Amino acid sequence: AAMAARCRLAARFHHIHGTNIRLDASHTQATRVESFANGLCFSQEPLAPGQIFLVEIEEKELGWCGHLRVGLTAHDPQNLEVVPEYSLPDLVNMGDTWVFAITRNHNRVVVEGEEVQARGHPWEPFLLIERVRIPRDTLVGRSRPGRYSHILDDLYKMNVLPATARRSRIGVLYAPQPNGTADMHIVINGEDMGPSARGLPTTRPLYAVVDVFASTKSVRVIPVDYGFPSLQTLCRLVIQKHIVHRLAIDGLDLPPLLKSFCQHE
Repeated sequence: AAMAARCRLAARFHHIHGTNIRLDASHTQATRVESFANGLCFSQEPLAPGQIFLVEIEEKELGWCGHLRVGLTAHDPQNLEVVPEYSLPDLVNMGDTWVFAITRNHNRVVVEGEEVQARGHPWEPFLLIERVRIPRDTLVGRSRPGRYSHILDDLYKMNVLPATARRSRIGVLYAPQPNGTADMHIVINGEDMGPSARGLPTTRPLYAVVDVFASTKSVRVIPVDYGFPSLQTLCRLVIQKHIVHRLAIDGLDLPPLLKSFCQHE
């Protein structure tokens, strides 16, 4: 219950962000309005151990090279004199920051002599990372609401979207280790990429970093329920249960923010 409450609070972007970023009223959507840089965003709150900060790529922009960048930082956004132009290398060069560019292939850090554990099948209901268990269904990208989306939804549950595609979902979390440090994990469409960085400090608050860079133009934070679903989620499930498919949500007499929430699983 404590994790669920904390996750709902942190599933928003911080009001401190890059100069080219515009947030929506709910602080869950970040859009880069010009250029290809100054798109740095942070989680509103520091993450708890095992808590995933998950975003969905909503809009792409042609003509730029490079994709979304994600990671963690021990710098409190509130204390930054100036938000760096880039996460790589600017924010990383400040120290205590671990950021990676999302590509179609993502490498993990393997300690010498360590065996790479087999990853779980994408159709297993939960993703297990260390002692953390996350409902996989929320982590996987979905088809865009459209004319035939109610037919394609089952297909998309089995289909793995490319990491940089629209509707792809990217998450970051840290898992504490017995030596007092933590490993950072990046999750792409429900698949754990393994430890991307090791030796992170657990004595300082760690904020999620999302750099809306280059060909990635807009992303949205996706709330993840741990344990019992929130009242928001239960209301969304009731609404979805009584419609033919998600496109019909646009025709309901509901506030725009509630419509948006119901359309994003």
